[in-house]
Amino acid sequence: MSTREAVTARMRGAFVGSLSGAVSVAAHAMGGGTVPAESSMVLLVLGCAAVGAVVASARIASHTVLFLAGALTLGQVIGHTTLALGAAHRHGLALSPAMVAMHALAVVVSAVLIRAGERGCASAVSALRRILPALFAAIPVVAPIAAVVPEYRPRVARRLLVGSSVGTRGPPLPAH
Repeated sequence: MSTREAVTARMRGAFVGSLSGAVSVAAHAMGGGTVPAESSMVLLVLGCAAVGAVVASARIASHTVLFLAGALTLGQVIGHTTLALGAAHRHGLALSPAMVAMHALAVVVSAVLIRAGERGCASAVSALRRILPALFAAIPVVAPIAAVVPEYRPRVARRLLVGSSVGTRGPPLPAH
């Protein structure tokens, strides 16, 4: 999997997971559901994170919108189940026609928006990939670079350096 595909898959998984949770709560409320309890919200977050992780690890070659719709439907089922079981006024797992319509509409709209977001991000990254190297290209220097060569070389310093040695000293004589 290339880097671009991996980034797209992670983005897709994050969107599916987060939209599954957010849209489950919104569709559940619009369909007549009650305010969820804290425990059901924790289960909702865990379930939607699991769905997002599965979607992020899946390789999709074609039919992306159908795959997204299926994953979002699974997320909506998990969302509805956790919200219905944890509600203060239990209506069970029964779905009203309004709630089914809201969940279905949420799945379709979310799948289309996620797919459009994938394509938009791919276009933006592709454009940035063409623009950024041009912005950071090396600018040619029009003036020649002057090489500084010293003209004065004192002879005294050389003589002092050569004469400052101790002389020709060999290794120490072995002790008798």
